[in-house]
Amino acid sequence: MAEVGKGVNAGKLASNVQKRLTRAQEKVMQKLGKADETKDTAFEEQVANFNKQMNEGTKLQKDLKAYLLAVKTMHECSKRLHDCLAEMYDPEWFGKEEVDSFAEDTDLLWQDFHEKLLDNAVISMDTYLAQFPDIKARIAKRERKLVDFDSARHHFASVQKGKKKDEAKIAKAEEDLGRAQKVFEEINYDLQEELPTLWNSRVGLYVNTFRSVSGLEETFHRDMGKLNQNLSDIMTKLEEQRVAKKGVTTASTGKSDEAANHNQETSDAPKSPSKPREVPPVSRPPRPASSQEVKPDNIINLFEDAEVSDSNTATTQPEQNEAPTVTNGSSDAELPPSVLFKVKVMHDYSATDSDELDLKAGDIVLVLPFANPDEADDGWLMGVKESHWLQNKNLQAKGVFPENFTQKL
Repeated sequence: MAEVGKGVNAGKLASNVQKRLTRAQEKVMQKLGKADETKDTAFEEQVANFNKQMNEGTKLQKDLKAYLLAVKTMHECSKRLHDCLAEMYDPEWFGKEEVDSFAEDTDLLWQDFHEKLLDNAVISMDTYLAQFPDIKARIAKRERKLVDFDSARHHFASVQKGKKKDEAKIAKAEEDLGRAQKVFEEINYDLQEELPTLWNSRVGLYVNTFRSVSGLEETFHRDMGKLNQNLSDIMTKLEEQRVAKKGVTTASTGKSDEAANHNQETSDAPKSPSKPREVPPVSRPPRPASSQEVKPDNIINLFEDAEVSDSNTATTQPEQNEAPTVTNGSSDAELPPSVLFKVKVMHDYSATDSDELDLKAGDIVLVLPFANPDEADDGWLMGVKESHWLQNKNLQAKGVFPENFTQKL
C-alpha cells in the first residue's frame, strides 16, 4: 500500500510540474504575440474593484483597531485620574460618597463602550474581511485555468492542422480542451456571480459600521457628560463651602485680633503694605510744636481774666468731648450687618488705582469683608467711608486702603 501511495504522489507531482511548464510556455507565446489570449474586460473590471475593496476594508479594519486601542488607553487613564481624586478627597469634605461612586460609574461606562465597539464594529469588520482570502485564491485559480484553456485550445487547433491526421490524437486533444473549458467556465461563472455582490456589500458594511460607532459614541458621551456635570457641581459646592468658611474665619479674626492692626504713631512715616501696586511715599505726620516754639501771643495770662478761664473750661470741655462722637458717626446698631469693625485714619493716603480710597487723617472707615477672599492682599482692607454711609445709606463707594495707615476703633 505504501508503494502505491508513493506512486500516486509521484504521478500527481509529475502532472503538476507538466501543467506548470505548459502554462509557462503558453504565457511566453502570448506575450510574444504568437498565441492569442482570451480576454474578459468585464471580469477584469470586477477584479480591479475586488482589489480596491479589499485594500479599503483592510485599512478600515486597521483604523478601527487603532481606535479601539485608543479607547482602551483613555479608559485606563480616566480610571487612574478618578481613583487619584477619590484617594485625595478628605472624608469630611462635601460629596465624598458621590466622588467615590463617580470613579466606579466612569469605569463602567468606559468598559461598556469598549465592549460594544468590539462587538458591533471590529468583530463585524473581521468577519467581512475573512472572505477575501478565499475569493482572492479563486481568482488566481481562474487565471491559471484560463491559461490551461487557451493552451488546450491552441493544442487542439495545432493537431487539427497537422499534415497527418491522427484521429486518436485529435480526439484526445478535443477531450482535453472540453475538460479545460468546463473547469474554467465553472469557476468563472461562480466568480462572475459573487464579485458584483461582494462589491455592492461594501455600502451596507460602511453604513452599519459607522452608524454603530457614532451611535455608541453619542450614548457614551451623553452618559459621561451627565457624570462630569454632577462631578463639576460637587466641586463647585465644595469651593463655595471653602470660601464661606474662609470668610467667617476672616471676619472673626478681624474682630478679635487687635495685634493685627498697626497702631504705630511715631514721627516716621508708615510703609506701604506688600501689594501688587505702587504706593507713593507718605509724608511725615506734622510734629507738635515744642514749648520753646510757642509764640508769646499764644501764652495765656494766668493773672488776667481768671474768672473767664473757669467759664471757658466749663464750656469748651464738652465741645472737645463731643468731637470724637461726631467723627465716629452713627452707633454700631445703625451700621449695616456686613461691617466688621471701624478704623480711624491716622495719616493721609492718596489713591493710586481706581479701586482704592482717598483718605484724610481723621476719616472714619467702615471695614467690610472681601466678596472673594482670594482677592484680599496682605496688609490691605476693604471699606467705605462712614461719611458716605451716613449721607447715602449705601456701601457702593467702597474700596481698598492700607491697614497700617489706620487705627482700629
